[in-house]
Amino acid sequence: MSIEQTGSFKDPTHLTNWTLCLLYALVVAAVIALISGMLEYQLLSDFQEGVYASQELAIAAGEASDARQRLVAIVQLAIFIVAGVLTLMWIYRANYNARQLGASGMEFTPGWSIGWYFIPLANLWMPYQAMREIWKASRNPQDWRGATVSPLLPWWWFFWIALGVLGHASYRLTMRAEELSEFITANVVAQISGGSDIVLTLILIAIIHRVHRMQMAHANSQKNTLDSTDSLRAQLGLSES
Repeated sequence: MSIEQTGSFKDPTHLTNWTLCLLYALVVAAVIALISGMLEYQLLSDFQEGVYASQELAIAAGEASDARQRLVAIVQLAIFIVAGVLTLMWIYRANYNARQLGASGMEFTPGWSIGWYFIPLANLWMPYQAMREIWKASRNPQDWRGATVSPLLPWWWFFWIALGVLGHASYRLTMRAEELSEFITANVVAQISGGSDIVLTLILIAIIHRVHRMQMAHANSQKNTLDSTDSLRAQLGLSES
């Protein structure tokens, strides 16, 4: 479902589709990273149990594992950067379009709805508030303050915060690890972080789907109303002549 424009509303369908495609790709990359991490866990366990018959075999297996992990990490990072840029663009557009649909008095501007992500400490709370406002304004532009919010949003932000904590913990544990048991612990935390990343991205995909549908429904409704009004005026003009 698409429209040309309603007032200065900008059809976000193309941007939304690209954003969702990259987020789905990010989920696939995260699943692959999770599988690769599990293989690394098994390798570390084998090292700990002395499975390898010689040091040469153990070193070769370790180097192969490291090469695989590096490749997966590079691909995952590249997809994350592109998906992140598109998501921020989508948030900007969603905030802008909510205003064009009639949501007046919104606290967050399109710029600040993404700007808060880059401000330390404030980024622990303000981006959630901005997204919450976008949801409400998309659900009911004319009375957005009284609109309800889906449970998807607090869950999305919970996993966002959890992912930040787990990612930091995984990095610190990996940097400090010296014994096999410490590397195994770091690996387990990394896998939990990876699982949280998948859940977070899937929730974000659901939010984007819902907001897009709500905004397009309002935009098409307004366009139909304008078309009906223009048609009525044209008929009246013909009758007067």
